[in-house]
Amino acid sequence: MLTTSMIVALMYLTLAVAFLLVFPAGVYFYLGKRWDKASSIERLLMYFLVFLFVPGMLLLAPVINLRPQPRVIED
Repeated sequence: MLTTSMIVALMYLTLAVAFLLVFPAGVYFYLGKRWDKASSIERLLMYFLVFLFVPGMLLLAPVINLRPQPRVIED
């Protein structure tokens, strides 16, 4: 049986995981897909999202590879 304090603790844990892992991973994915094609307003939104989720992005940064993929040059 879940008590009220257990439910509140579970809600806090869920929000912490979302703030530190889920949303920053989504921001990294979004930045990777749209960085070269973004308009100025969209880039402002990107900067805001990075600022908002800095703790989670710092937590994920060591395990994410953001290097650009090599270009394929066709003859």
